[in-house]
Amino acid sequence: MILDRHLDLDAFLAVVRGGEPVQLADAARERILRARAVVERIVDGDEAVYGVNTGFGKFASVRVGRDQLAQLQHNLIVSHAIGVGEALPAEVVRGMLLLRAQSLALGHSGVRPEVVELLLALLNARAHPVIPAQGSVGASGDLAPLAHLALALIGLGEVEYGGAVRPAADVLADLGLSPLVLEAKEGLALINGTQMMGSLLALALADARTLLGTANLAAAMTVEALSGSHRPFSAGVVALRPHPGAVTVAEEVRAFLHGSEIAPAHANCGKVQDAYSLRAVPQVHGATWDALAQAGRVLAVEFASVTDNPLIFPDTGEVISGGNFHGQPLALTADALKVAVAELGSISERRTEQLLNPALSGLPAFLAPEGGLNSGLMIAQYTAAALVSENKVLAHPASVDSIPTSANQEDHVSMGAHGARHLRQIVENVASVLSVELLAGAQALDFGGLRAGAGVQAAWERLREEVAPMERDRYYRPDLLRVRELIVSGELLRAARKA
Repeated sequence: MILDRHLDLDAFLAVVRGGEPVQLADAARERILRARAVVERIVDGDEAVYGVNTGFGKFASVRVGRDQLAQLQHNLIVSHAIGVGEALPAEVVRGMLLLRAQSLALGHSGVRPEVVELLLALLNARAHPVIPAQGSVGASGDLAPLAHLALALIGLGEVEYGGAVRPAADVLADLGLSPLVLEAKEGLALINGTQMMGSLLALALADARTLLGTANLAAAMTVEALSGSHRPFSAGVVALRPHPGAVTVAEEVRAFLHGSEIAPAHANCGKVQDAYSLRAVPQVHGATWDALAQAGRVLAVEFASVTDNPLIFPDTGEVISGGNFHGQPLALTADALKVAVAELGSISERRTEQLLNPALSGLPAFLAPEGGLNSGLMIAQYTAAALVSENKVLAHPASVDSIPTSANQEDHVSMGAHGARHLRQIVENVASVLSVELLAGAQALDFGGLRAGAGVQAAWERLREEVAPMERDRYYRPDLLRVRELIVSGELLRAARKA
């Protein structure tokens, strides 16, 4: 990939998860050099400019001499790299490297091209700085996490490379790379930004899109297993309340149910209507679709943004301090997605209850053969309930909190990193909740005998290639984990959509 002005989610994933190499565009290099020239004029002059020849935060009024500017940037990185907690996953770090390089490449940060090239060199070599997950308040961006990323560029800290965590200086040497000696403005440009939040949010959005499609599939399977009505998914119904998400979800569920032998066989069963967790799927899942669409719009803007401070304007020579580093747009988006994705798990767990409760399903209790001797999927529902309950805690909005930092210079912060980290956990939890529903739905279909709709039938057949029907109690955790793998990889959804 050539890194220039445009970066979308597909390109982001191709690099971060697919390992596609990245090269800096010639046009981006020219933009970077023009902004750098402004910084160098300031260094040669007498004007005090924040972040170039002054201290930071509350020390913004302290002037720093020209002979100390490199030390100033070095001190900034080492003093700010004070995060705690578990290290971020490699894919999150890869996203941070790419997004930080992308923002700097837009040419309003004042760094040298060598800074961006070293970020890309680490990314391409799969050399990932070890970044503790905790320590960001989301303004001035993700300071502590990004400082840990920047440590690797100056040969300090640790880097995960080749499956081992080693000193950054050793990894750089192995790769034939030299540590940077940061010059004026460069340390600040590296750590003022929203790239931890952005990386977490982008990865979660990609996974949530897969979960939404899988939730539509799981709902269709449950409808078939319970001989539910297809009519709530009709185009005419959703056209009377045509939120885009509801229209889209209903269309996909109809496709999964198309060609069903089950629905015609139960056309005159006398049942008046299904539970909300079945017939309100277009409305509930559709609202999540709308939230994901809005998150995609926010990320599209963020991927094309300069998020450090101060900003360099090469055309005019101006250097302006602003608030582009503030994480509020991402914080609110992460919080909205937390709720939206958690709801997919909440309604899924209720559909699982419909499958397992004999008073509701007409099927054997907990889908157990010879119930009593066998417990069936009784405790699988407990697991789903536990995860749904945990999600209720995680879904509490982080962005409604703020705590002043830097002696009240930074008196409102976004807490977007908290929201993005919690969102990632919710996404992981919902994948497991959907695994329970699909495991139960497949077992419930085994009691039928008629072919389900095309998408559901294909998914059931794929599941049965990996997970055998229950004939007696067994160790179910491997089954659940295998179903989860099929969900997270998107393999199950692709099979159903292809059919």
